[in-house]
Amino acid sequence: MARLAALVREARSVVALTGAGISVPSGIPDFRSPGTGLWEGVDPMEVAHIDAWRADPERFWHFYGQRFATLEGKQPNAAHRALVELEARGLLDAVVTQNIDMLHGKAGTRELVEVHGTIGHSSCLACGARRPLREVRTRLAASPVSVPACDCGQPLKPDVVLFGELLPERALERAYELAAGADLLLCIGSSLEVHPIAQLPQITEANGGRVALITQGPTPWDGRAAVKLDGDVEQELSALLAALN
Repeated sequence: MARLAALVREARSVVALTGAGISVPSGIPDFRSPGTGLWEGVDPMEVAHIDAWRADPERFWHFYGQRFATLEGKQPNAAHRALVELEARGLLDAVVTQNIDMLHGKAGTRELVEVHGTIGHSSCLACGARRPLREVRTRLAASPVSVPACDCGQPLKPDVVLFGELLPERALERAYELAAGADLLLCIGSSLEVHPIAQLPQITEANGGRVALITQGPTPWDGRAAVKLDGDVEQELSALLAALN
């Protein structure tokens, strides 16, 4: 922890990359943990692929509607708030997140790049209209076929990146830019296995920066990172704040 605090102090630019692990203390399971993961007993290619949404929006929304309902009420935890505090102190430039759960925004992060989109709204691919989550849930509940529909009659699609879709171009470019300019990329709660975002540590390293990990479980960067901490993410980030005082 002392080493990590020193790296943060020395860096001109610190960028955080967060994955599912930072939201687990908020009661949101990650995707692949045995027995608890969101993909437990489900083939994501059958329910979370853009082709699945196009072919059978009712089945898609049966799966996603339940999960969106549970995500909407979740609140940021101490790890999210620690990143807000680091940003407020001028020690963190931005958060790049793979999460779609809105928790960084709820916590108050100002410079936020959501590379996999957000559940905060859904859009109509036919006319381009966008609806906030609460309204989408209302339309879903009122639908006789359990599919939230746009005013034009077409099904709404959540503004999250599904399998088979490209990441939002602007968000991806911004993430690459931040990683390239970072003296320290702080990877939190991410397995660093989902591409193309898994390339960010390599971009930072190639531009002379360092990589630090706060995540439970192995990552491809365990042997290359300047620091690897694998304790509870809330405790680790709270300890980092204390070490920086």
